[in-house]
Amino acid sequence: MKLTAVNLELPFNASESALNLAIAAETRLPADRITNVRIVRRSLDARDKNDIKFIYSAVFEVEDSDYNKRSGGFSKNVGRAPERPVIAEKTGDIPQPAPVVVVGAGPAGLFAAHTLAVRGYKVILIERGGPIEERAADVETFWTSAKLDPESNIMFGEGGAGAFSDGKLTTRIKDARADIVVETLVKYGAPERIAVDAKPHVGTDVLRTVVSNMRRAIEEAGGEVRFHSKLTDIISEDGRVTSVVVNGRIEDDIPCCAVVLALGQAARDTCRMLFDRGVEITAKPFAVGVRIEHPQSLINRAQFGKFAGHPRLGAAEYRLTAKTGNRGVYTFCMCPGGFVVASSSNEGEVVTNGMSYAARNAENANSGIIVQVSPSDLGGEPFSGMEFQEKLERAAFRLGGGDYSAPAERVADFMRDSDPMPFDGVKPTYRPQAVPRKLKKCLPGTVYRGIRDGIEAFGRQIHGFDMDDAVLTAVETRTSSPIRINRDENGEATRLKGLYPVGEGAGYAGGIVSAAVDGMKAAERIIAIYKAQ
Repeated sequence: MKLTAVNLELPFNASESALNLAIAAETRLPADRITNVRIVRRSLDARDKNDIKFIYSAVFEVEDSDYNKRSGGFSKNVGRAPERPVIAEKTGDIPQPAPVVVVGAGPAGLFAAHTLAVRGYKVILIERGGPIEERAADVETFWTSAKLDPESNIMFGEGGAGAFSDGKLTTRIKDARADIVVETLVKYGAPERIAVDAKPHVGTDVLRTVVSNMRRAIEEAGGEVRFHSKLTDIISEDGRVTSVVVNGRIEDDIPCCAVVLALGQAARDTCRMLFDRGVEITAKPFAVGVRIEHPQSLINRAQFGKFAGHPRLGAAEYRLTAKTGNRGVYTFCMCPGGFVVASSSNEGEVVTNGMSYAARNAENANSGIIVQVSPSDLGGEPFSGMEFQEKLERAAFRLGGGDYSAPAERVADFMRDSDPMPFDGVKPTYRPQAVPRKLKKCLPGTVYRGIRDGIEAFGRQIHGFDMDDAVLTAVETRTSSPIRINRDENGEATRLKGLYPVGEGAGYAGGIVSAAVDGMKAAERIIAIYKAQ
């Protein structure tokens, strides 16, 4: 009989083989009667720094006779293993008349295309940037020589923005597809630990391999992937999309039965084109701010105390929230042992983000400190938030010197509103380079005050967070999309049938897993209409 046990505690440095004994204690069965133990969830509890432990959930098997005899003595942490939810699959009966075009090769687009291709549907995945190998070289060129390719950078190209991040897979959505996303990532090269860790991450180096393997699987299943192919127009008849135009060549438009629109956050030109074509777009809340860097060793000591540096614990994380007036201010996309990276996608703009490799072993920790922005702050027009982001990014570019250097400031100088001093204890990791500047000059007053309030509050939550030499680098603007491409109960754009907006850029997801799930759902809706050829 298969059972599950939760809230199993082991010292963080204990061998996981001791789980048999922990389960035996919960069931009051001899340890040798517990078989086929498999960890399904592992989380770290470091609230008591003198007693850091891992908390496990596990499935295991016992003989039916043992269960029948002893189940009354099982603890409340033991019960029957739940059946995995079944995702109902419905296949349509209309022959697929033309390919499905998927726009964008980030998580939403890749998983939409993969879902369609492996089920035998005709699918063409178009991506304005290049394949991950080429894209990685273009990004490195930008970081080392400040030569930006507006079509191949951290925001555009195979894998989307997530390919140059920490590769976090934490999600708040309750959807059985999330497990399928993780299993698919493991299948294509991600480490198996991501299937059990409560806060899983892949790391940018590993994620790039996963992305390229997934693309090859799409192609091997009969799907087509076209790089350097920018969506420039949508053709429709009687309120339904019929074809797409790529790179402005209307004579080479691609007929399609549906379009999965997985744009990502940076395709501002495409969003404006869609709005001009009558697609309904509305403003939504978002957040902006800066990146903060500390020594990773400081964060480790603050979170793990005397056990900081132990290999079983790795690099410590944090997630902090506070209030500034009636607004939220919080840390975002914390990257342990990582780097602040240049994420510009348009010329004349400076954008920052965070990135970690799988080992998370770099000297600094970094995180966004961001302040909520409401559409009502900006007038509520569809693109007011997007224009606000662009304004901040151009201001940061000018303040940094106009060469993609990022303006940065020590926390001490920022908090005291004093002239910026050279960086000392913490060296900024942003490339091409970070230069000492007064960030007040490029931040709106509400954002500037919110960051100050946040640092004060976070310094009370993590000892040393407000250390003088911590570095703030501007500007962090791509935390979430400031727009939403409205869709109906069928997942189609409200004013254009056959167009399925998905993912972060469309305003419907908040991370790799949720974006991937959103792309899968769109593919399933299309599958429910058509049958594969």
